Amino acid sequence: MTLPLDEFVAGARWFGGKGRPFRLEGVRRLGVLGSLADGGPGLVVDLVTVAYDDAEGGKEYYQLPLSCYAKPQEALDHARVGEADDPDLGPCVVYDAVHDRAAMAHLLTAFDAPPAEGPLRFERLPGHDLDLETHSTLFSGEQSNSSVAFGDDSLLKLFRKITPGRNPDISVHEVLTRAGSDHVAALYGWLETDSLVEGEVLQLGMLQQFLRTASDGWELALASVRNLFAEGDLHAEEVGGDFAAEASRLGVALRETHETLAEHFPTRRRTTGEQAELTAAMHARLDAALGVVPELEDYADRLRRVFDAVADLSDVEIQQVHGDLHLGQTLRTVKGWKIVDFEGEPAKPLAERVLPDSPWRDVAGMLRSFDYAPQVVERTYSDADALGVEQRAYRAAEWSRRNRTAFLDAYAQHDLTDEEDALLSAYVADKAVYETVYEARNRPTWVAIPLAAIARVRTS
Repeated sequence: MTLPLDEFVAGARWFGGKGRPFRLEGVRRLGVLGSLADGGPGLVVDLVTVAYDDAEGGKEYYQLPLSCYAKPQEALDHARVGEADDPDLGPCVVYDAVHDRAAMAHLLTAFDAPPAEGPLRFERLPGHDLDLETHSTLFSGEQSNSSVAFGDDSLLKLFRKITPGRNPDISVHEVLTRAGSDHVAALYGWLETDSLVEGEVLQLGMLQQFLRTASDGWELALASVRNLFAEGDLHAEEVGGDFAAEASRLGVALRETHETLAEHFPTRRRTTGEQAELTAAMHARLDAALGVVPELEDYADRLRRVFDAVADLSDVEIQQVHGDLHLGQTLRTVKGWKIVDFEGEPAKPLAERVLPDSPWRDVAGMLRSFDYAPQVVERTYSDADALGVEQRAYRAAEWSRRNRTAFLDAYAQHDLTDEEDALLSAYVADKAVYETVYEARNRPTWVAIPLAAIARVRTS
Protein backbone atom coordinates (compact mmCIF):
# COMPACT_ATOMS: atom_id res chain seq x y z
CA MET A 1 0.00 0.00 0.00
CA THR A 2 1.26 3.47 -0.85
CA LEU A 3 1.22 5.99 1.98
CA PRO A 4 -1.42 8.72 1.53
CA LEU A 5 1.17 11.41 2.19
CA ASP A 6 -0.78 14.04 0.27
CA GLU A 7 -3.73 13.60 2.64
CA PHE A 8 -1.42 13.60 5.66
CA VAL A 9 0.30 16.81 4.59
CA ALA A 10 -2.94 18.56 3.62
CA GLY A 11 -4.49 17.88 7.04
CA ALA A 12 -1.47 18.82 9.14
CA ARG A 13 -1.56 21.96 11.30
CA TRP A 14 1.92 22.91 10.11
CA PHE A 15 1.13 22.82 6.38
CA GLY A 16 1.31 26.36 5.02
CA GLY A 17 -0.48 25.76 1.72
CA LYS A 18 -4.01 25.19 2.97
CA GLY A 19 -6.59 26.21 0.40
CA ARG A 20 -4.11 26.04 -2.50
CA PRO A 21 -4.07 23.25 -5.12
CA PHE A 22 -0.88 21.23 -4.71
CA ARG A 23 0.76 17.92 -5.45
CA LEU A 24 3.65 16.00 -3.93
CA GLU A 25 6.42 16.30 -6.49
CA GLY A 26 8.80 13.97 -4.71
CA VAL A 27 9.82 12.26 -1.48
CA ARG A 28 13.45 12.17 -0.40
CA ARG A 29 14.87 9.98 2.38
CA LEU A 30 17.10 12.00 4.71
CA GLY A 31 17.94 9.35 7.27
CA VAL A 32 16.94 6.34 9.37
CA LEU A 33 17.35 5.70 13.09
CA GLY A 34 16.53 2.35 14.70
CA SER A 35 14.95 -0.73 13.12
CA LEU A 36 11.93 -3.00 13.37
CA ALA A 37 13.86 -5.57 15.39
CA ASP A 38 12.38 -6.38 18.79
CA GLY A 39 9.16 -4.57 17.98
CA GLY A 40 10.65 -1.35 16.64
CA PRO A 41 10.17 1.41 15.97
CA GLY A 42 12.28 2.46 13.06
CA LEU A 43 12.38 6.25 12.67
CA VAL A 44 12.67 7.57 9.14
CA VAL A 45 13.09 11.22 8.26
CA ASP A 46 11.73 12.13 4.83
CA LEU A 47 11.54 15.39 2.93
CA VAL A 48 8.56 15.95 0.64
CA THR A 49 8.50 18.52 -2.13
CA VAL A 50 5.15 20.27 -2.46
CA ALA A 51 4.47 21.89 -5.84
CA TYR A 52 1.60 24.37 -6.19
CA ASP A 53 -0.60 24.41 -9.28
CA ASP A 54 -2.22 27.81 -8.88
CA ALA A 55 -1.20 31.09 -10.50
CA GLU A 56 1.27 31.83 -7.73
CA GLY A 57 2.99 28.48 -8.27
CA GLY A 58 6.28 27.62 -6.62
CA LYS A 59 7.38 24.78 -4.36
CA GLU A 60 8.01 24.16 -0.68
CA TYR A 61 9.78 21.48 1.32
CA TYR A 62 8.33 19.78 4.40
CA GLN A 63 10.01 17.45 6.87
CA LEU A 64 8.20 14.23 7.75
CA PRO A 65 9.57 12.26 10.72
CA LEU A 66 7.75 8.93 10.49
CA SER A 67 7.63 6.08 12.99
CA CYS A 68 7.49 2.56 11.54
CA TYR A 69 6.35 -0.66 13.26
CA ALA A 70 5.99 -4.24 12.05
CA LYS A 71 2.57 -4.41 13.73
CA PRO A 72 -0.16 -1.82 14.43
CA GLN A 73 0.24 0.19 17.63
CA GLU A 74 -3.15 0.81 19.21
CA ALA A 75 -1.81 3.64 21.40
CA LEU A 76 -0.78 5.51 18.23
CA ASP A 77 -4.02 5.13 16.27
CA HIS A 78 -4.59 8.89 16.43
CA ALA A 79 -1.27 9.47 14.62
CA ARG A 80 -1.54 6.70 12.01
CA VAL A 81 -0.50 7.68 8.49
CA GLY A 82 -0.93 4.31 6.72
CA GLU A 83 0.94 1.19 5.66
CA ALA A 84 3.97 0.95 3.41
CA ASP A 85 6.71 -1.31 2.13
CA ASP A 86 9.51 0.97 3.23
CA PRO A 87 12.72 0.76 1.14
CA ASP A 88 14.88 0.66 4.28
CA LEU A 89 12.67 -1.07 6.86
CA GLY A 90 10.38 -3.30 4.81
CA PRO A 91 6.60 -3.75 5.34
CA CYS A 92 5.43 -1.60 8.25
CA VAL A 93 2.67 0.48 9.76
CA VAL A 94 3.56 4.17 9.70
CA TYR A 95 2.77 6.89 12.25
CA ASP A 96 3.57 10.58 12.72
CA ALA A 97 6.70 10.15 14.83
CA VAL A 98 6.31 13.24 17.01
CA HIS A 99 3.46 11.44 18.80
CA ASP A 100 5.63 8.36 19.46
CA ARG A 101 7.76 8.45 22.60
CA ALA A 102 9.90 5.54 21.47
CA ALA A 103 10.72 7.26 18.18
CA MET A 104 11.50 10.55 19.91
CA ALA A 105 13.80 8.65 22.28
CA HIS A 106 15.81 7.64 19.18
CA LEU A 107 16.38 11.31 18.41
CA LEU A 108 17.31 12.27 21.96
CA THR A 109 19.76 9.36 22.20
CA ALA A 110 21.32 10.41 18.90
CA PHE A 111 21.95 13.90 20.29
CA ASP A 112 23.72 12.32 23.26
CA ALA A 113 25.69 9.79 21.21
CA PRO A 114 25.65 10.89 17.55
CA PRO A 115 25.90 8.17 14.89
CA ALA A 116 29.43 7.78 13.56
CA GLU A 117 28.23 8.19 9.98
CA GLY A 118 25.13 8.82 7.92
CA PRO A 119 23.33 11.71 6.32
CA LEU A 120 21.82 12.92 9.63
CA ARG A 121 24.27 15.02 11.62
CA PHE A 122 23.64 15.76 15.31
CA GLU A 123 25.60 18.81 16.51
CA ARG A 124 26.06 19.48 20.23
CA LEU A 125 27.19 22.45 22.32
CA PRO A 126 29.11 21.61 25.50
CA GLY A 127 27.92 22.26 29.03
CA HIS A 128 24.74 20.25 29.53
CA ASP A 129 24.19 16.54 30.19
CA LEU A 130 20.91 15.38 28.66
CA ASP A 131 18.41 13.44 30.74
CA LEU A 132 17.90 10.27 28.69
CA GLU A 133 15.56 8.62 31.18
CA THR A 134 12.63 10.98 30.74
CA HIS A 135 9.85 10.62 28.18
CA SER A 136 8.65 13.02 25.49
CA THR A 137 5.50 15.16 25.38
CA LEU A 138 4.28 16.80 22.18
CA PHE A 139 3.10 20.42 22.39
CA SER A 140 -0.26 20.29 20.68
CA GLY A 141 -0.96 23.98 20.12
CA GLU A 142 1.89 24.83 17.78
CA GLN A 143 1.12 25.74 14.18
CA SER A 144 4.25 25.96 12.03
CA ASN A 145 6.65 23.53 13.76
CA SER A 146 6.48 20.52 16.07
CA SER A 147 7.94 20.91 19.57
CA VAL A 148 8.56 17.97 21.87
CA ALA A 149 9.54 18.36 25.55
CA PHE A 150 11.68 15.73 27.24
CA GLY A 151 10.52 15.92 30.84
CA ASP A 152 11.69 19.17 32.41
CA ASP A 153 15.11 18.92 30.80
CA SER A 154 15.07 19.83 27.12
CA LEU A 155 12.86 20.86 24.22
CA LEU A 156 13.21 19.64 20.64
CA LYS A 157 11.80 21.92 17.96
CA LEU A 158 11.44 20.11 14.64
CA PHE A 159 11.09 22.48 11.71
CA ARG A 160 8.29 21.30 9.44
CA LYS A 161 8.63 23.72 6.53
CA ILE A 162 12.28 23.46 5.54
CA THR A 163 14.09 26.28 3.78
CA PRO A 164 17.44 25.24 2.30
CA GLY A 165 20.25 27.06 4.07
CA ARG A 166 21.15 27.81 7.66
CA ASN A 167 18.17 28.58 9.89
CA PRO A 168 18.61 31.88 11.76
CA ASP A 169 16.80 30.43 14.79
CA ILE A 170 19.75 28.06 15.22
CA SER A 171 22.55 30.45 14.29
CA VAL A 172 21.29 33.26 16.52
CA HIS A 173 20.62 30.93 19.46
CA GLU A 174 24.09 29.45 19.09
CA VAL A 175 25.73 32.87 19.28
CA LEU A 176 23.62 34.03 22.22
CA THR A 177 24.17 30.75 24.07
CA ARG A 178 27.94 30.85 23.61
CA ALA A 179 27.87 34.49 24.76
CA GLY A 180 26.06 33.50 27.96
CA SER A 181 22.93 35.56 27.28
CA ASP A 182 20.28 35.37 30.00
CA HIS A 183 17.51 36.28 27.58
CA VAL A 184 17.18 33.09 25.51
CA ALA A 185 16.71 29.41 26.21
CA ALA A 186 20.19 27.87 25.97
CA LEU A 187 20.85 25.93 22.78
CA TYR A 188 21.99 22.33 23.40
CA GLY A 189 22.38 21.24 19.79
CA TRP A 190 20.79 20.96 16.37
CA LEU A 191 20.01 18.43 13.67
CA GLU A 192 21.01 18.87 10.04
CA THR A 193 21.70 16.69 7.05
CA ASP A 194 24.43 16.34 4.45
CA SER A 195 21.72 15.76 1.83
CA LEU A 196 21.92 19.12 0.09
CA VAL A 197 18.87 20.66 -1.58
CA GLU A 198 19.33 23.55 -3.99
CA GLY A 199 23.02 23.28 -3.09
CA GLU A 200 22.31 24.17 0.55
CA VAL A 201 22.42 22.35 3.88
CA LEU A 202 19.08 21.46 5.46
CA GLN A 203 18.69 22.22 9.16
CA LEU A 204 15.89 20.09 10.56
CA GLY A 205 15.56 20.90 14.25
CA MET A 206 17.09 22.34 17.40
CA LEU A 207 17.41 21.00 20.94
CA GLN A 208 17.36 23.61 23.68
CA GLN A 209 16.72 24.29 27.33
CA PHE A 210 13.14 23.62 28.42
CA LEU A 211 11.83 26.66 30.28
CA ARG A 212 9.66 24.79 32.72
CA THR A 213 8.41 27.84 34.64
CA ALA A 214 7.76 29.93 31.53
CA SER A 215 4.56 31.88 30.98
CA ASP A 216 3.62 33.22 27.56
CA GLY A 217 4.13 36.99 27.37
CA TRP A 218 1.00 37.53 25.31
CA GLU A 219 -1.18 35.64 27.77
CA LEU A 220 0.30 37.58 30.70
CA ALA A 221 -0.50 40.85 28.94
CA LEU A 222 -4.09 39.77 28.28
CA ALA A 223 -4.48 38.80 31.94
CA SER A 224 -3.27 42.25 32.98
CA VAL A 225 -5.82 43.91 30.71
CA ARG A 226 -8.65 41.74 32.03
CA ASN A 227 -7.63 42.67 35.56
CA LEU A 228 -7.82 46.36 34.68
CA PHE A 229 -11.22 46.01 33.02
CA ALA A 230 -12.54 44.25 36.12
CA GLU A 231 -11.76 47.27 38.31
CA GLY A 232 -14.42 49.93 38.28
CA ASP A 233 -12.60 53.14 39.16
CA LEU A 234 -8.87 52.40 39.20
CA HIS A 235 -6.26 53.48 36.69
CA ALA A 236 -3.75 51.09 35.12
CA GLU A 237 -1.03 51.94 37.62
CA GLU A 238 -3.36 51.31 40.56
CA VAL A 239 -4.45 47.72 39.87
CA GLY A 240 -2.66 44.64 41.14
CA GLY A 241 -2.12 43.32 37.62
CA ASP A 242 -0.30 46.41 36.37
CA PHE A 243 2.07 45.28 33.60
CA ALA A 244 4.32 48.34 33.34
CA ALA A 245 7.15 46.88 35.44
CA GLU A 246 7.16 43.79 33.23
CA ALA A 247 7.11 45.94 30.10
CA SER A 248 10.12 47.81 31.44
CA ARG A 249 12.00 44.57 32.18
CA LEU A 250 11.18 43.36 28.68
CA GLY A 251 12.63 46.57 27.25
CA VAL A 252 15.87 45.93 29.13
CA ALA A 253 15.95 42.32 27.91
CA LEU A 254 15.57 43.39 24.28
CA ARG A 255 18.21 46.12 24.59
CA GLU A 256 20.72 43.71 26.11
CA THR A 257 19.93 41.10 23.47
CA HIS A 258 20.51 43.64 20.71
CA GLU A 259 23.79 44.65 22.34
CA THR A 260 24.98 41.04 22.44
CA LEU A 261 23.97 40.46 18.83
CA ALA A 262 25.86 43.61 17.79
CA GLU A 263 28.98 42.28 19.48
CA HIS A 264 28.92 38.94 17.66
CA PHE A 265 27.35 39.64 14.26
CA PRO A 266 28.47 42.19 11.65
CA THR A 267 27.12 45.71 12.03
CA ARG A 268 27.28 48.66 9.68
CA ARG A 269 25.51 51.82 8.69
CA ARG A 270 22.86 51.72 6.02
CA THR A 271 23.67 53.82 2.97
CA THR A 272 21.30 56.52 1.76
CA GLY A 273 20.61 54.31 -1.26
CA GLU A 274 19.64 51.40 0.97
CA GLN A 275 17.51 53.70 3.08
CA ALA A 276 15.72 54.87 -0.05
CA GLU A 277 15.14 51.20 -0.94
CA LEU A 278 13.61 50.64 2.51
CA THR A 279 11.24 53.54 1.94
CA ALA A 280 10.35 52.23 -1.52
CA ALA A 281 9.59 48.80 -0.02
CA MET A 282 7.26 50.40 2.53
CA HIS A 283 5.47 52.26 -0.27
CA ALA A 284 5.18 49.02 -2.25
CA ARG A 285 3.63 47.20 0.73
CA LEU A 286 1.14 50.03 1.11
CA ASP A 287 0.28 49.89 -2.61
CA ALA A 288 -0.37 46.16 -2.34
CA ALA A 289 -2.38 46.61 0.87
CA LEU A 290 -4.66 49.19 -0.74
CA GLY A 291 -5.95 46.48 -3.06
CA VAL A 292 -6.88 44.32 -0.07
CA VAL A 293 -8.00 46.93 2.46
CA PRO A 294 -9.68 49.84 0.66
CA GLU A 295 -10.17 51.67 3.98
CA LEU A 296 -6.44 52.43 3.93
CA GLU A 297 -7.02 54.95 1.16
CA ASP A 298 -8.16 57.55 3.73
CA TYR A 299 -4.71 57.40 5.36
CA ALA A 300 -2.47 56.71 2.37
CA ASP A 301 -1.10 60.23 1.96
CA ARG A 302 -0.27 60.47 5.65
CA LEU A 303 1.46 57.08 5.61
CA ARG A 304 3.50 58.02 2.58
CA ARG A 305 4.74 61.16 4.34
CA VAL A 306 5.83 59.04 7.31
CA PHE A 307 7.72 56.69 4.97
CA ASP A 308 9.27 59.54 3.01
CA ALA A 309 10.55 61.14 6.22
CA VAL A 310 13.21 58.44 6.53
CA ALA A 311 14.22 58.14 2.86
CA ASP A 312 17.30 60.34 3.20
CA LEU A 313 18.57 59.19 6.60
CA SER A 314 22.26 58.32 6.25
CA ASP A 315 23.28 57.30 9.76
CA VAL A 316 21.06 54.28 10.40
CA GLU A 317 22.88 51.44 12.15
CA ILE A 318 21.83 47.94 11.11
CA GLN A 319 22.65 44.56 12.63
CA GLN A 320 21.26 41.11 13.33
CA VAL A 321 17.77 41.49 14.85
CA HIS A 322 14.84 39.24 15.70
CA GLY A 323 12.76 40.36 12.74
CA ASP A 324 9.32 39.22 13.88
CA LEU A 325 9.10 40.33 17.50
CA HIS A 326 5.86 40.60 19.46
CA LEU A 327 4.60 39.55 22.88
CA GLY A 328 3.87 36.05 21.62
CA GLN A 329 7.61 35.62 21.00
CA THR A 330 8.45 36.20 24.66
CA LEU A 331 8.35 34.02 27.77
CA ARG A 332 8.43 35.16 31.39
CA THR A 333 10.34 32.83 33.72
CA VAL A 334 11.33 33.07 37.37
CA LYS A 335 14.72 34.29 36.11
CA GLY A 336 13.33 36.99 33.84
CA TRP A 337 12.19 37.46 30.26
CA LYS A 338 13.27 35.16 27.44
CA ILE A 339 12.97 35.92 23.73
CA VAL A 340 12.17 33.01 21.40
CA ASP A 341 11.83 32.13 17.70
CA PHE A 342 14.58 34.01 15.87
CA GLU A 343 13.49 32.65 12.49
CA GLY A 344 12.28 36.07 11.32
CA GLU A 345 9.03 36.83 9.52
CA PRO A 346 7.85 33.48 8.10
CA ALA A 347 6.38 34.96 4.92
CA LYS A 348 9.75 36.36 3.82
CA PRO A 349 12.34 34.31 1.90
CA LEU A 350 15.31 33.13 3.97
CA ALA A 351 17.65 35.43 2.04
CA GLU A 352 15.66 38.43 3.32
CA ARG A 353 15.23 37.09 6.87
CA VAL A 354 18.97 36.87 7.48
CA LEU A 355 19.71 40.42 6.30
CA PRO A 356 20.72 42.97 8.95
CA ASP A 357 18.11 45.55 9.88
CA SER A 358 17.60 48.37 12.34
CA PRO A 359 16.87 47.32 15.94
CA TRP A 360 13.99 49.78 15.79
CA ARG A 361 12.07 47.23 13.70
CA ASP A 362 11.98 44.89 16.72
CA VAL A 363 10.96 47.78 18.97
CA ALA A 364 8.14 48.67 16.58
CA GLY A 365 6.87 45.09 16.65
CA MET A 366 6.65 45.17 20.45
CA LEU A 367 4.92 48.56 20.47
CA ARG A 368 2.28 47.23 18.08
CA SER A 369 1.82 44.18 20.31
CA PHE A 370 1.21 46.40 23.35
CA ASP A 371 -1.43 48.21 21.32
CA TYR A 372 -3.10 44.95 20.26
CA ALA A 373 -3.46 43.30 23.66
CA PRO A 374 -6.07 45.58 25.26
CA GLN A 375 -8.14 45.81 22.09
CA VAL A 376 -8.23 42.02 21.75
CA VAL A 377 -9.58 41.74 25.30
CA GLU A 378 -12.03 44.57 24.65
CA ARG A 379 -13.54 42.52 21.82
CA THR A 380 -14.42 39.66 24.17
CA TYR A 381 -17.14 41.79 25.80
CA SER A 382 -20.56 41.53 24.21
CA ASP A 383 -22.63 44.03 26.20
CA ALA A 384 -23.98 47.04 24.37
CA ASP A 385 -23.92 49.39 27.36
CA ALA A 386 -22.57 52.63 25.90
CA LEU A 387 -20.95 53.72 29.16
CA GLY A 388 -19.21 50.36 29.56
CA VAL A 389 -17.97 50.41 25.98
CA GLU A 390 -16.63 53.94 26.39
CA GLN A 391 -14.94 53.10 29.69
CA ARG A 392 -13.21 50.02 28.29
CA ALA A 393 -12.01 51.94 25.24
CA TYR A 394 -10.51 54.57 27.57
CA ARG A 395 -8.87 51.89 29.73
CA ALA A 396 -7.55 50.04 26.69
CA ALA A 397 -5.87 53.20 25.43
CA GLU A 398 -4.50 53.90 28.92
CA TRP A 399 -3.06 50.38 29.28
CA SER A 400 -1.46 50.52 25.84
CA ARG A 401 0.04 53.97 26.36
CA ARG A 402 1.43 53.13 29.81
CA ASN A 403 3.11 49.91 28.72
CA ARG A 404 4.43 51.23 25.43
CA THR A 405 6.03 54.10 27.34
CA ALA A 406 7.51 51.82 30.01
CA PHE A 407 8.94 49.46 27.37
CA LEU A 408 10.38 52.22 25.17
CA ASP A 409 11.91 54.18 28.07
CA ALA A 410 13.65 51.06 29.38
CA TYR A 411 14.88 50.08 25.92
CA ALA A 412 16.17 53.45 24.74
CA GLN A 413 17.35 54.96 28.06
CA HIS A 414 17.22 58.40 26.45
CA ASP A 415 14.88 60.76 24.66
CA LEU A 416 14.71 59.69 21.04
CA THR A 417 16.46 61.88 18.52
CA ASP A 418 14.38 63.25 15.65
CA GLU A 419 15.94 60.65 13.35
CA GLU A 420 15.21 57.76 15.74
CA ASP A 421 11.66 58.93 16.24
CA ALA A 422 11.09 59.21 12.48
CA LEU A 423 12.53 55.73 11.85
CA LEU A 424 10.53 54.13 14.66
CA SER A 425 7.34 55.82 13.42
CA ALA A 426 7.94 54.48 9.92
CA TYR A 427 8.50 50.94 11.19
CA VAL A 428 5.37 51.11 13.35
CA ALA A 429 3.27 52.39 10.44
CA ASP A 430 4.70 49.74 8.10
CA LYS A 431 3.89 47.02 10.64
CA ALA A 432 0.33 48.31 11.01
CA VAL A 433 -0.15 48.24 7.24
CA TYR A 434 0.97 44.60 7.23
CA GLU A 435 -1.49 43.89 10.05
CA THR A 436 -4.43 45.31 8.09
CA VAL A 437 -3.79 42.84 5.27
CA TYR A 438 -3.35 39.93 7.67
CA GLU A 439 -6.56 40.74 9.52
CA ALA A 440 -8.54 41.34 6.34
CA ARG A 441 -7.59 37.89 5.12
CA ASN A 442 -7.78 35.97 8.40
CA ARG A 443 -9.89 37.89 10.98
CA PRO A 444 -11.88 40.58 9.16
CA THR A 445 -13.58 41.78 12.35
CA TRP A 446 -10.16 42.68 13.77
CA VAL A 447 -9.01 44.91 10.92
CA ALA A 448 -10.22 47.91 12.93
CA ILE A 449 -7.34 47.38 15.40
CA PRO A 450 -4.49 48.30 13.03
CA LEU A 451 -6.68 50.83 11.23
CA ALA A 452 -7.18 52.67 14.50
CA ALA A 453 -3.42 52.77 14.99
CA ILE A 454 -2.91 54.08 11.47
CA ALA A 455 -5.48 56.79 12.14
CA ARG A 456 -3.28 57.99 15.01
CA VAL A 457 -0.14 58.15 12.88
CA ARG A 458 1.30 61.64 13.02
CA THR A 459 3.60 63.39 10.58
CA SER A 460 6.16 66.02 11.43
